[in-house]
Order: sequence, then C-alpha cells, then structure tokens
Amino acid sequence: MVEPTSTPLPAVFETESAEAFVEAAHGGSEAHAEPMLLGLQPFQWVSVAMAVLLLFAFLGAKVHKTIAGGLDNKIKAIRDNLDEAKQLRAEAEALREEYAAKIAGAEKDAEAMLDNARREADGIVAKAEEDTAAMIARRERMATDKIAAAERQALAELRAKAADASTAAAAQLIRANHDAAADKALADEVIAGL
Repeated sequence: MVEPTSTPLPAVFETESAEAFVEAAHGGSEAHAEPMLLGLQPFQWVSVAMAVLLLFAFLGAKVHKTIAGGLDNKIKAIRDNLDEAKQLRAEAEALREEYAAKIAGAEKDAEAMLDNARREADGIVAKAEEDTAAMIARRERMATDKIAAAERQALAELRAKAADASTAAAAQLIRANHDAAADKALADEVIAGL
C-alpha cells in the first residue's frame, strides 16, 4: 500500500470562462457565419444529393425492380425448396409406411411358411410311417407268398416223385404179374369196349 506524501499537488491551471474563450476564437462575436450556397446550408445539400441519388437509382436505373426481382426469385427458390422438402418428407413417410407394412407382411408370411413347413413335415412323417408300414406288409405278404410257393413247389415235387415212384412200382408189378397172353386179353377187352 502506498503511503500518502505530505507534498502538495500541483495546482490546476486556471482558465477563463468558456464564453471568454469563444469570444477570443471568433473575433469577439458569439455567432459565426455558416457557409451557404444558393441559400442552402451544407446539411441541406447533402439531403438534396441523397434524394437525387435515390431518385436516380430507383427511377433511372430501375434498381428497385432488380432488387424486388432478386428478392422474389429468392422467395420463389425458398418456397420451391420448402415444397420439395415437403414432397420428400411425404415420400419418405410413404416409403416408411410401405416398408413397415412389408415387414409386417413378411413376418406374417414367415409365420405362415413356418406353419406350412411344420404341417408338411408332419405330413411327410405320417406318409413315411404309412409307406413304411405298407412296405413291411407288402414284404411280409411277399415272404408269405414265397414261402407258400416254395411249399407248393416242394409238395408238387414230392407228389411228382411219389407218382414217379408209384408208376415205377406199378410197372414193375405189372411186368412181374402179367405175361404176353394177359396183355393180349387186356388189349382185346379195351378194343371191344371202344
């Protein structure tokens, strides 16, 4: 912290009043003369020049039409962009709804396909079981038929052998018991019976 010193500060220059200063600067009179041209002061000339410039710009150069046309074009471009954005949004919402419907339809289709696949699989299993049972029954019938055919064939072979054996035994008995005179008498009987 700075300690105050006991030395006195310099005195402020005393000046005369402001009125005296103005009198001295302007030759002793308070009013000073403003420059004028054709009776108009400078700020009035600036106003006139600005009015002429604006009149020239708006009337002569038709700047207002260019500015208005530019603004209209900007407004039209913005409206077109907004309309396009609305249209794109509507299309996007339509696509979203369409795909949502497709997804829902695809889920339903998938469930239906799964149900159909289960039914078809159950049908295939049932048909396979039926076909297997039918094939087993067919094979049993075929085996039974083969066994019966083998039995018939064996029985026929046995009968044929028995007939051959009985024919051979009968021929042997006939040969042993019949002579030529008995054969002649038997042949005459058969001929007479005809």
